[in-house]
Amino acid sequence: MVTDRIASRDDRLAGLDGPPYRLVILDFDGTLADTFPWFARVLPGVADRYGFRRPAAHEVESLRALEARAVLRHLGVPGWKLPLIARHMRALAARDAAELAPFPGIPALLARLRAGGLTLALVSSNREDVVRRVLGPGGAGLIDRYACGAALLGKARRFRAVARDSGLSPDRILCLGDELRDHDAATRAGLAFGVVTWGYTRAEALAAAEPTHLFSTPEAVAAALLPGMA
Repeated sequence: MVTDRIASRDDRLAGLDGPPYRLVILDFDGTLADTFPWFARVLPGVADRYGFRRPAAHEVESLRALEARAVLRHLGVPGWKLPLIARHMRALAARDAAELAPFPGIPALLARLRAGGLTLALVSSNREDVVRRVLGPGGAGLIDRYACGAALLGKARRFRAVARDSGLSPDRILCLGDELRDHDAATRAGLAFGVVTWGYTRAEALAAAEPTHLFSTPEAVAAALLPGMA
């Protein structure tokens, strides 16, 4: 099974001398922050404003198994409207930032990764000011580099830039996210991808994509990335 192969890779990593990666590039929405309930709440209004189809209640779970382009096609979102929709969604997130919060265990995970000697970067389609407000001064201060405002389907370019500026070999860099588009972007950037199952995309769809790692809890991330220290 896919999950068995992923587990065996993580077992091998646990035997390495020291952390297997030096830089972790984090996603925000659905990875660090629990924003899916907010997204589902505001999406109907965004659909009405920009003239695409509202997802019916019974469709939501099936849409969570699809890649972003397939979701856009299903809802009838024209490509030329994506920048307008993204800008509007960022403004809504800024308006509602006080309602958003990190997932349980995320503040402790960020602190453990930094204490373990890992460098943290964040690539997100959300705004940096929103990310900082949701994480709070303590959590936000643990992240060394922010590359926010990425296009919905434009993360690969940001991943490449962060990787290049780090000066590290690609095999020392891990991207961590919760969506199939994150996996695709990391693959196109030539970087390893660790998927988390607590975010937007359903776990079985994520596993089928065969990421480098699959994590079901923040504690599992620390155990794999800091062998012998978690």
